Amino acid sequence: MSDEILDLAIVGGGLAGGLIALAVRARRPDLSLALIEAGASFGGNHRWSWFERDLPAAGSALLDPFAKAQWDDNEVRFPRYSRTLGAGYRSLGSRDFDAGLRRTLPQSTIRTGSRATRLAAGGVTLANGTYLAARRVIDCRDPGPSQHLTGGWQVFLGQHWRTFRPHGLPRPVIMDASVAQPGAYRFVYLLPLAPDEIFIEDTYYADSPAIDEPALRARIAAYAAARGWSGEVLDEETGALPVITGGDFAAFRRGLEQPGVALAGARGGFVHPLTSYTMPIAVANALAIADLAHLPGPALANAVAARATRHWADTGYYRLLGKMLFEAALPSRRFEIFERFYRLPEPLIERFYAARSTPLDKARILTGKPPVPVGRAVRALLGKGAPLVHGDRR
Repeated sequence: MSDEILDLAIVGGGLAGGLIALAVRARRPDLSLALIEAGASFGGNHRWSWFERDLPAAGSALLDPFAKAQWDDNEVRFPRYSRTLGAGYRSLGSRDFDAGLRRTLPQSTIRTGSRATRLAAGGVTLANGTYLAARRVIDCRDPGPSQHLTGGWQVFLGQHWRTFRPHGLPRPVIMDASVAQPGAYRFVYLLPLAPDEIFIEDTYYADSPAIDEPALRARIAAYAAARGWSGEVLDEETGALPVITGGDFAAFRRGLEQPGVALAGARGGFVHPLTSYTMPIAVANALAIADLAHLPGPALANAVAARATRHWADTGYYRLLGKMLFEAALPSRRFEIFERFYRLPEPLIERFYAARSTPLDKARILTGKPPVPVGRAVRALLGKGAPLVHGDRR
């Protein structure tokens, strides 16, 4: 045990924890920090993407330490409709996330390979028995499965390819849903990272979190071959993300809370319940917590909890849409909901992904010919939904 008392201990070095550490370091360089991560690197094995206009100037500045891929536009494809959108698009890989944190944060802050076994208002106990005393503690670890939330799953397997010849893809394809729809809403996600590098992800919205990895790898290989792409796989990621359609948010938090410890990231409920686009939400929360970092530990925990409760209330509309997707739309025809959505004005689409839809946006999304049968929609709204008790991300 060290005699030093940290000003802030952040447990969990994923996107949420890393951005909080950066924001607090920039806003309050006088505070001593520890960013505690069980793995060997920050960010795990993942890629985060967002639209350029998702972030305010302060949010973009927060991401300056990271090397990012960027494009001037993006594209969507559906069986009866395709469209190029003029919004700039950005993407950050976990290796660049780890490197940026290590370049920017003081060496004393970095605590990788350190699994926390107990968190309390006064500090953190590590698996090796070390106790880190801290005036403020923030828990950003994965929340794990929850019987208190309901919904479905966004299941994916992505591969980073180096192609033997230039692939020729000029821009990201956010959704290529012109592919077969095997009992779920399925699309391929494409990021041209370099003339001879491309990220190919097979994604589907399904009722089960089960991942058939060999089948997904075969689908990616077939998709690439049909476009004349051949090459080697440099990296792979896979996971099942919850698509939250309802539940008891207070009970969800009670199952995770420790008195005086703030909950952030997905553990605190700071997610987009439908799209899994987490960067705008993580950035906004990091900046807000940096402004609250002067508070005593219990007061900070209460302030962040209040933000989480407001976020849950503010994202109820997206949970309603998720309910329609999973409980009203026929699985093989779920793509029609997105095909119709992408005909709407581009600023509306961007605000949707950032979870900042206006009342007019919400009305426009729901008006017109219903994309799901009315009877099934009514039954979906009256139903309770399936609990989210499985799923993970590697």
